[in-house]
Amino acid sequence: MTRLSDLVRDENGQVTAFVVVIATAVLMFAGLVLDGGAALAAKVRAIGEAQEAARSGAQAIDLATYRATGALRLTPEHAVALAQRYLAATGHAGTVRITGNTVTVTVTITQPTPLLRLVGVGSLTVTSTGSAQPQRGITAPEP
Repeated sequence: MTRLSDLVRDENGQVTAFVVVIATAVLMFAGLVLDGGAALAAKVRAIGEAQEAARSGAQAIDLATYRATGALRLTPEHAVALAQRYLAATGHAGTVRITGNTVTVTVTITQPTPLLRLVGVGSLTVTSTGSAQPQRGITAPEP
């Protein structure tokens, strides 16, 4: 009977369960920090690429109209081609839309998550949009 009560009070193995739970929590926290940081960096990269592609497209000015009237107008097909060429150089997917004199580019980047993959999150997708219009000269520095 003494031996049975000793087995019930035996605490061997309880530390192992605690270590497994804590190690899993630390791994998940590290995944959130590292993979979340990588996703944030991908978001910043997507913003920059969208803005630069829009600026590239905004350079497609209809020169004949500009020389004749002084009005800045885009050549839509050329603007889309320039923005798409910039996106192709970056290697990321995106869409280009022309509305009047505004070039709007939306870029989507899928960021793999090596640590969060262990808990079922294989990647994070970020999307950003940038717009640009043709300008005549430099009027003032942007804030």
